[in-house]
Amino acid sequence: MDAALKLFEGHLRGERRASEHTVRAYLTDLREFQAFARHLLGREPRPAELDVLVCRGYLASLHGRNDAVTLARKLSSLRAFFRWLVRRRLLASSPVAGLRPPRRAKRLPRFLGKEEVGRLLDTRLPARATDRRGVSAEIAEAEERRDTALLEAIYGSGLRVSEACGLDLEDLDRSDDGGGLVKVRQGKGRKDRIVPIGRQAVAAIERYLGGDLGRTPGRASLLAGARPASSAAAAAMFLSRRGRRLTPRGVRRLLGTRERATGAPLVSPHGLRHSFATHLLGEGADLRSIQEMLGHESIRTTQRYAHVDIDHLMAVYDKAHPRSRA
Repeated sequence: MDAALKLFEGHLRGERRASEHTVRAYLTDLREFQAFARHLLGREPRPAELDVLVCRGYLASLHGRNDAVTLARKLSSLRAFFRWLVRRRLLASSPVAGLRPPRRAKRLPRFLGKEEVGRLLDTRLPARATDRRGVSAEIAEAEERRDTALLEAIYGSGLRVSEACGLDLEDLDRSDDGGGLVKVRQGKGRKDRIVPIGRQAVAAIERYLGGDLGRTPGRASLLAGARPASSAAAAAMFLSRRGRRLTPRGVRRLLGTRERATGAPLVSPHGLRHSFATHLLGEGADLRSIQEMLGHESIRTTQRYAHVDIDHLMAVYDKAHPRSRA
């Protein structure tokens, strides 16, 4: 089975052009399945021996240790692997084709209210809140501007955190009215898209880039003491103090620092994307436009924001209407 997994990894990277995260998740699940089958059979399993009983036994062993979302993902990994084996004519049929994933509880996405987003983005943090000991005042100021510009870009365009980290300097196209367009390269599913970005986000990015001919602490300050790690990093919009492209993990860390300092509710960077969609819907934007801006392949994925908005309306009604408490 090792040889089959090696070939499947090549298929994911070369033919499907899956992201590194997807490749890692699939292979982790499949190696766990391989270890289970090896223990069950007492030897290294061959693909032809992986029948529906082995697959059912593996999934049954996961119950109690994994939630429904994780179980569904592991079943999805098996389906992708066995579909590939069938296409390569290494199996006659997929043993998991008839297996259904467990029911998942419908969880509405977490988002911030407009006032909470304003407090998170507009509050200027004191120097001690940034926790940047041993860093010059100019670098600390540049990082503060970078953080604001980055979070404004995520909320202003509904970007995924990986898409925001992947932005290059040339991906922002400013317009005469102060707003602009952002080109998202290789988003989810390896698809490009162009989305609008608001005036406040553009202004924050320009302050970070050193719009005043570079005389204000900005992106150039982050490169003053560190050489770019690569030509790709030199083109990156959001840099770390070491001259590397900012990572999603770094974004989660800086967002957590800002949330604690401002007293805003704790959400992930994806929560800002949810807030973007929810606020647009609340202001009258149609679902199809929101779908295009978020880069959702299916309108069904975008429809969950309608439920969020309805729930918000119901909460306001229950709190404000004098006869709703009866």
